[in-house]
Amino acid sequence: MASERITLTVPGPDGDRELSLSSPNRVIWPEPGITKHELAEYAIVVAEPFLRANGHRPVSLERFPDSVDGESFFSKNPPRGAPDYVHEVMCTYNSGRRHPQVVLDEAAAIVWAIQMNTVVFHPWASLAVDTDNPVELRIDLDPQPGTDFSDAAAVAPALREVLREAGLDAWLKTSGNRGIHVFCPIEPTHEFLDVRHAVIAAGRELERRMPEKVTTAWWKEERGERIFLDFNQANRDRTMAGAYSPRALPAATVATPITWEELAAGVDPTAFTVRTVPARLAEIGDPWRDLQERSGRIDTLLEWWQRDLEAGLGELPFPPEFPKMPGEPPRVQPSRAKKPAE
Repeated sequence: MASERITLTVPGPDGDRELSLSSPNRVIWPEPGITKHELAEYAIVVAEPFLRANGHRPVSLERFPDSVDGESFFSKNPPRGAPDYVHEVMCTYNSGRRHPQVVLDEAAAIVWAIQMNTVVFHPWASLAVDTDNPVELRIDLDPQPGTDFSDAAAVAPALREVLREAGLDAWLKTSGNRGIHVFCPIEPTHEFLDVRHAVIAAGRELERRMPEKVTTAWWKEERGERIFLDFNQANRDRTMAGAYSPRALPAATVATPITWEELAAGVDPTAFTVRTVPARLAEIGDPWRDLQERSGRIDTLLEWWQRDLEAGLGELPFPPEFPKMPGEPPRVQPSRAKKPAE
């Protein structure tokens, strides 16, 4: 029996495109009953701010052949038969391997990705015109067991002040879960490793000011009930859910740009979903509309990084799938490390 199909009309820079959507009534989020068709319609509505935040750059697609309760896999390079309006760019990975990665440049490309069962979109911090040098410094404030969104919200203003002292403007979005993502637009003058070091420098400065609330400890056993500043999200090919991307969570929450005023007023991140974000955009617009208007530089943060190196604070661990990096400490959690002989 042939799969049910509908045709969607998707506006774009070259006029309307007609896209076929298979299995439109398949339920992707069982709890609220959101279907593939509803997700595609959501993508059309939010396409403009979505592309402003995530377009024209490499993006990894997190695909769910059934529902968000089922199995998933990541897709990076365009599959065979992708339409000509789905672009690609050659990327170099930490292993030195190179292969093409999907680039989304118009609304029809987003809907095509949803037709391919994409739920979560993970954009790189760099653009397709220069994949090696990020245009954003990204900081993930990740609540640990015993903490929640409100704890991250209490830390974020202090991080904003640290970044302001370094000459950077900080912008906010919810993670779609319990965390907060802080983005700073930067000039693409440094490659990923330098930007990671800049994030570590900012994190260490924040940790000095709020030692009981913030940690940069990579090993979970050392973090305690604090907000973990995840510096490794700044690495090449390490991504987080993009602005206006749905999350594969039961309530169909969305990673949503917010203002600092909303954060101070006690915003509820669970209120932003596939069903509520379109109305929010219609009412208040996109809080990130002007994010890229003034890009800063990471020079001051790199000076702080060098200062900390000279003070004896060295490199921090990389994710386990990365090759061994220069100056990196052993990748073994402290409780399992061999003790020196007495």
